[in-house]
Amino acid sequence: MDRFVEMQTFCAVVDAGSFVSAADALGMSKAAASRYVSELERRLGVRLLHRTTRRLSLTEDGERFYARSRELLAGLEEAEAELHSRSGAARGLLRVNAPVTFGIRHLAQLWGAFCELHPQVRLEITLSDRTVDLVEEGFDMAIRIAALPSSTLVCRQLARTRIVLCASPRYLAAHGTPSAPAELARHAVIAYSYWSGGDEWQFEGPDGRVSVRTKPSMHTNSGDTCRAMALADQGVILQPGFLVADDLAAGTLVELMPAYRSVTLGIYALYPTRKFVPPKVRALVEFLAEHFARPRPGW
Repeated sequence: MDRFVEMQTFCAVVDAGSFVSAADALGMSKAAASRYVSELERRLGVRLLHRTTRRLSLTEDGERFYARSRELLAGLEEAEAELHSRSGAARGLLRVNAPVTFGIRHLAQLWGAFCELHPQVRLEITLSDRTVDLVEEGFDMAIRIAALPSSTLVCRQLARTRIVLCASPRYLAAHGTPSAPAELARHAVIAYSYWSGGDEWQFEGPDGRVSVRTKPSMHTNSGDTCRAMALADQGVILQPGFLVADDLAAGTLVELMPAYRSVTLGIYALYPTRKFVPPKVRALVEFLAEHFARPRPGW
């Protein structure tokens, strides 16, 4: 224990630039702080600090020992913080960002159950289809739907969803059913504004990757609007299974060109760092992972 106090006192003296300031920060007398550092030097057999009446400075040995001591003290703080983050109760404000359609259709009904389990957590849910900066904008966690998650964030995959090409039976009866991607250039297309490929849609087919430049009759930043237009017999859409699975099952939308597949995306929970994950974040990630672990037909 004395060795730890000696190391802690020595680092405090270096950080504060004086024995008096270090002693105040540690809640001990100046004499005690001086004694701890002197005992440390005696035990190590080296001088760590140059002392004058006007200033303190590190010796060469002191610089090396200070750097190593700082690492050891930081490691201890990390270990304690990690243990607390794993064992502490979930509490406090939890700010979550999620895509609009997914947030309304598949997350909104879950928040009540989560709050029942964790009554000390206060949720702040923001729905937006733009990619937010978690750290800069102060979010604890985000739900993202992407081919690959951000490499700068920690993620856990909750589910997967395929992107489905579909249209209504009445639209197809009036305009014909495309059998190959190139034919989409002649069809009315309701395009999602945030689609990564823009108006060029790519598919994996029997002979490899093919693409077609579509000519949308409408652009919208809302997947729900795309779906509504398709159900209104206005054109072809390319939307995720989590949005159109029920329509496909009911027959109100029909999947097109099943031999040609668009991408499959992951649905991820992302948070800024693996170190010191707050209990509130850990609790929500586990809650969502358990919920979405169940099979989702059509996704």
